[in-house]
Amino acid sequence: MAPEVAREKASDMVQAKGFAVSNTSKGGFFTVQTMVRVFAAVSTLAAICVMATSSQTIVLFGFTIKAHYSYSSAMRFLFVTNAIVSVSSVLSPIFLYRLRSSGSSPKSFFYLFLHDMVIMLLAISGCAASTAVGYVSRYGEEKMGWMAICNRVSKFCNHMTTAMVLSYLAFFSYFALAVMSSCKVMYRANDEYQSNERQAGS
Repeated sequence: MAPEVAREKASDMVQAKGFAVSNTSKGGFFTVQTMVRVFAAVSTLAAICVMATSSQTIVLFGFTIKAHYSYSSAMRFLFVTNAIVSVSSVLSPIFLYRLRSSGSSPKSFFYLFLHDMVIMLLAISGCAASTAVGYVSRYGEEKMGWMAICNRVSKFCNHMTTAMVLSYLAFFSYFALAVMSSCKVMYRANDEYQSNERQAGS
């Protein structure tokens, strides 16, 4: 009987240690997730502020021309995507808190992964559209006869470049979040499978 009792105690100690490690890694996961989401929110908010406050007026051939993000459909699209990413980044920690308080099933982590993927794709679509227009604005397109305009409104173009860099930072943040969420889904599913196997074996 003594060896059996000793084995049971050892098993309980291993399970307790595993539970403690699991809780530590779980807390670290949610901490990193929250920090990255805050960083994405700050990046997109900064990009929105730069875009909204940037404008430049020049006189060309006697005509007054004003450059503003709202005059470009691609830049407006970037502005809207940044607003959506920012709001999502601010609200998603609420879901993280509820996820941490609940049982944290693989299904819940899958929803988190799905959310991060959608926001990531939305962010890169805005960045890609604005990058294409920004490239033509700065370098032109000789074959199409499109002239560069950044040599005339350099201040405005520099501000838009800054906004796009900030938007790309938000995209890479959500790319990292999507990778972390997908790994968590696999780990949780594997843990649940092993737990079911142990219960079936006992």
